[in-house]
Amino acid sequence: MKTLGLIIAGLGLATTAVPASAQAWQSINSRQAQLDQRINQGVRSGSLNRAEATRLRNDLRGLARLEQRYRANGLTRWERQDLDRRMDAITKRVRFEKHDRQDRRGHR
Repeated sequence: MKTLGLIIAGLGLATTAVPASAQAWQSINSRQAQLDQRINQGVRSGSLNRAEATRLRNDLRGLARLEQRYRANGLTRWERQDLDRRMDAITKRVRFEKHDRQDRRGHR
């Protein structure tokens, strides 16, 4: 009888679990801080040159300004998705730039 109760309780918890896609939204600021750390690490290791790092940081600042404009009237679902798409694109560019085999002088 105890095992039946545990199974039923376990099923109840399983049905109330939050799916991965519905996790709490991470703000642009926290994602920006993580990317900024990756950019700094890339500059230190030489996998990003200064020009690449500057462009990426400017893109991050622009996205933070866009988030402020969106938040002025409340953040809609579409705006949140737009910010996520843009942040994903910057994240991909950071990854690409770090692995494009350019040295500090910008040569391959």
